[in-house]
Amino acid sequence: MKYLLHLIIVAGFVSCNSSADKTKEVDWALLPFTKADEVNPILSHDTTSNFLCPVRHSIVQWEEKDVFNPAAIVRNDTVFLLYRAEDSIGKFAGTSRIGLAWSTDGLHFKKHPVPVLYPDNDAEKIYEWEGGCEDPRIIEDENGTYFMTYTAYDGDKARLLVASSKDLYQWTKHGHAFKNDTAEVNKWSKSGSIVSRFENAKSVAVKVNDKYYMYWGDTDIFLAESDDLINWKVIKDDKGKIKTIFGPRTKKFDSDLVEPGPPAMLTDKGILLIYNSRNVPSKGDTSLAEGTYAASQILFDKDDPSKVIDRMETYFIKPDKPYEITGQVNHVCFVEGLVQYKDKWFLYYGTADSKIAVAVRQ
Repeated sequence: MKYLLHLIIVAGFVSCNSSADKTKEVDWALLPFTKADEVNPILSHDTTSNFLCPVRHSIVQWEEKDVFNPAAIVRNDTVFLLYRAEDSIGKFAGTSRIGLAWSTDGLHFKKHPVPVLYPDNDAEKIYEWEGGCEDPRIIEDENGTYFMTYTAYDGDKARLLVASSKDLYQWTKHGHAFKNDTAEVNKWSKSGSIVSRFENAKSVAVKVNDKYYMYWGDTDIFLAESDDLINWKVIKDDKGKIKTIFGPRTKKFDSDLVEPGPPAMLTDKGILLIYNSRNVPSKGDTSLAEGTYAASQILFDKDDPSKVIDRMETYFIKPDKPYEITGQVNHVCFVEGLVQYKDKWFLYYGTADSKIAVAVRQ
């Protein structure tokens, strides 16, 4: 059965999880991806990496506990990962910071010795301490400035923040993505995937109808718009309620929640979003373990980012390796980084909230 499913996926088809469902051809999805078993996991925790934390005023082993959930970008013919790393200190058993690693083949990476984005004694400390800076996504604008959306966690709420950089090493924090909407600042928000065009090894933010758009959220998927990639406005319905773009589905692998993955991709057929999902067997796919995170794809109208055109009926990647099944959080493949590099697609993902792996599409 597993071999048959593999053949179906490689052939460009998507097989449903239930025998009652019909197999459906999807010609718009970015498939197939093959896990690079010969190198995975490509990044792991490191107990020797030291950093002088400006908040604690002490040296911490900033990636001692786990590394996971990477963003990816190509710069100067090199793949860079911005990844979440946790120490083992404090009331949350670990503060998160964003580390940087690079590769000239997309598979073997070297790490920068210290984090490049982290909680500091600055205006964002109220959002970032002491949970930290988590789960980045990254794009660049047409002028070559990099914009990162990331999650700040203060121990009570996750909030979606924005930072920018010219070189990936030095970052300027711009604060809450929705800071101009006072009703949203103190609500839970995270996981910002900005609509981009992937061309010539670059993922460049692109406007649709003269606006930038971003998919966000981690229960359902919502939408926001911006003029400058820094200040975002939540799309709401006529009653002033946040508009749900799509959500979980009963009896399927994405039964419990859906969450954006890498930057959404504008294509000739529409806007393609790779998304993460969590399953609860009692209301979802009974063949998957409780809490399984798997990834799928959905297509939106290229002229209307809120309009769903098509959606895969099943996942295209799920946890089935030991390092994906067992870790800080079991049964997790969580995708956040995607690059087109040297005529291949590289998809980077966190495994069991503990390590980082890659899958490749030739």
